[in-house]
Amino acid sequence: MSLNVVNLVGRAGRDPEIKYYESGTVLCTLTLAVNRRTSKSDEPDWFNLKIWGKTAEIAKNYVRKGSLIGVSGSLRIETWSDRGTGANRTSPIIHVDRLELLGSKKDIDPNAVESVTQ
Repeated sequence: MSLNVVNLVGRAGRDPEIKYYESGTVLCTLTLAVNRRTSKSDEPDWFNLKIWGKTAEIAKNYVRKGSLIGVSGSLRIETWSDRGTGANRTSPIIHVDRLELLGSKKDIDPNAVESVTQ
C-alpha cells in the first residue's frame, strides 16, 4: 500500500501567477507559508503549489498575498536540467487537488468594510 497525501493550512506568500495554455488548460502557481505548531517564533515552512483547471481560476480570483487558505493534494518532485550548468535540479511541488478559502472577505480585500445592521 502506498499513500501520497498532503494537507496544509497557511497564508499565501504572494499573489497567484496564472498561465494559460493553447490547449485551454490553466495553471496557477503560488507559495504557501505554514507556521509550525511547536513554536510561534520559528520561521514558517514554505511550499510551492501548482493548481490546475477550474481550481486555478478560483485561486486567481480570490487568493491574494496573505490570504488564509487550506490545500489538499500530493507531493511531487519535479526535475529539470539547468540551462547554464547542465546540472540536474529538483524541487518539491505540491500539486493541489482541493483549495479551501479560509479567511474572511477582509483577508481577500483589505478595503472591504463589513456592514453592521442595527
